[in-house]
Amino acid sequence: MADFVTRNRPDWDELEQLLARGRRSVGRLSPEDLNRLDVLYRRVAIHLAQVRTRTRDERLAAYLNQLAAAAHSLIYLPPRQGVVSKIGIFAALGFAQCVARNWRAHAISGALLLAGAFLAYHAATHDVLAAYALAVPGDSRLPGTPRERLLEYLNGGQDMGSGSKSLFASFLFTHNLKVGLLAMGLGVLAGVPTVLLMLYNGMILGAFLSVYMKAGLGLEVWAWILPHGITELTATVLCGGVGLVLSRAVISPGLKTRAEALVDAGSEAGRTAIGVAGMLVMAAFIESFVRQSHLTTNERLLYAALTGLFWIIYFAQGFLWGTRSDERPIEDPLPAPNSK
Repeated sequence: MADFVTRNRPDWDELEQLLARGRRSVGRLSPEDLNRLDVLYRRVAIHLAQVRTRTRDERLAAYLNQLAAAAHSLIYLPPRQGVVSKIGIFAALGFAQCVARNWRAHAISGALLLAGAFLAYHAATHDVLAAYALAVPGDSRLPGTPRERLLEYLNGGQDMGSGSKSLFASFLFTHNLKVGLLAMGLGVLAGVPTVLLMLYNGMILGAFLSVYMKAGLGLEVWAWILPHGITELTATVLCGGVGLVLSRAVISPGLKTRAEALVDAGSEAGRTAIGVAGMLVMAAFIESFVRQSHLTTNERLLYAALTGLFWIIYFAQGFLWGTRSDERPIEDPLPAPNSK
């Protein structure tokens, strides 16, 4: 066994040196170093098997096992990521992939919102009593309000200071997040409250639009809503979609128990909620600083178009990379040594 150690000690020392460099930063290892690391790891794994079958030298076996385990971890385990790095990866791609995985539920949620808006707009346009019934309690933007008065509402808040606008943004974010989380969480009640909430939110929007459209302010009201509305309404639709995902886990868990299905759906809900919170922060600041600004109608519409294009591209990459993430990773042909 002494000859065995003497003959193979240079390989073990070389592997220790590579591991010491790799622990500091894998990026310090060149492609040649990584290839050599792989070769030495497999060689040490063979040496470990030989020691365990030919001798009872526990100290040597423990040393080689520790060496092989360290090399295995460096080669095959994913590199550790810091919190900032994880947040960046999730914001850049993870959120979009999460939405892509549940796109059917989100599409149903969006359809419910649009259906509610269409029905309310049609009802409020043809029936004044329906318009009053669908209006938000306390809102003075009602059928028959003079055109000039409606324009004042659209132009209100333009001269607010940045501090007041920031405070308003925090209020909007808190309110919208509460509504979104409500739409998500109530999905566990078979999805019925979530469906009703999405329809109701759409009906509020449809009734509001009917007031301005009848007053001949269609272009102005769309320029007022869309800059922040594209982000905010998309976030609302995603909240409703998550609620429907949770409802599916309750109604039809498949081969899993309801508890297991809810745990899986809950993890998706948590990831989506984080992304939605980011969207609502953006929407709140857009609503405070862009909507309540002196931008012209055309400039607002251009801003809205760019915002919509951004979200289309962002979520499209989730579908593109989401399909690739399902590919099976390359498996390690050698089992990991038992670490002691």
